[in-house]
Amino acid sequence: MFVEIAAPDRASTALAGRGRPGPARRIAGAAPPYLYLVPAVVFLVVWTYRPFAQTVELSFYRWNLLPTSPMEPVGLDNYRQVLELPELRQALVNTAWYVLGLLPFSVLIPVLIALLAQNVRGRGQALYRALIFVPTLVTPVATAAVWRWLLEPDGGPVTRALEVFGIGPVNVFREPGPAMVAMIGICGWQMIGFAVVVVTAGLSGINRDYADAASLDGATRAQITRRITLPLLSPSLVFLALMTILLSAQWTFPLIDTLTQGGPGGATTNVYYLLWQFGFRSFDAGYAAAAGTVFFVGFAVVAMFFVRLADRLSFHDD
Repeated sequence: MFVEIAAPDRASTALAGRGRPGPARRIAGAAPPYLYLVPAVVFLVVWTYRPFAQTVELSFYRWNLLPTSPMEPVGLDNYRQVLELPELRQALVNTAWYVLGLLPFSVLIPVLIALLAQNVRGRGQALYRALIFVPTLVTPVATAAVWRWLLEPDGGPVTRALEVFGIGPVNVFREPGPAMVAMIGICGWQMIGFAVVVVTAGLSGINRDYADAASLDGATRAQITRRITLPLLSPSLVFLALMTILLSAQWTFPLIDTLTQGGPGGATTNVYYLLWQFGFRSFDAGYAAAAGTVFFVGFAVVAMFFVRLADRLSFHDD
């Protein structure tokens, strides 16, 4: 028994061909989302990757930034000199002190302020948060000028207030210990508003049902905060800690340049300010490029370590 199979006519074949778009049409349909990324990628290459590649290339030369002077190849000598520099060790230690000193201002104090702000209701809550955020809006140069006047050893308001308690006038920015404490305190005062905003956003994302269920089971407010709120807030806290570790040297740079110029005796110099001194005081572009490359690699290693640690410490509400 034979069954006759009819051959498809030309019309059905054409419709089937229209239903299956060709490779060019599929690529054209999938291209628009990627085209939106093109401007960002171009700017990223032009303003980030290209300068970084030029910096790495420049680190193998000696050059004094003058266009008329030739660039002299020196191989790895710049890297060797950077790693053997005595000031580098002090700058690294100072940077570590900045990180440790700023962590309470970026993690601990903002959590306390954000939790207390939850007790303020109505318009007072918005005003309270706005007043805390105001220092973040002040430029670092203006901040440095105000604090220089407040801590002026000859008649500054803070100096006169300390004299009431029998503490003699101290030239804060010319003493190693007080200068470091002042840098940390001023920078922490300025960044605390941003940290409070991040913590407040994290608190607003926590479902109130957890706290209500725990209170029905007899949990106190302190227990709810310790066992529910803080674990669910851990992604925001880890983010702030990571930002402080990676950016504390950058945050303190303008204050150092305005108030102490790295002194006294290098007591407030961090790695970024040391890099700036290499490039724009010693006018050794190759030396500065080698130092910048070393610092970039160092911070990249630290960032990778803490990103992995953050994945283990963070608790997400799934």
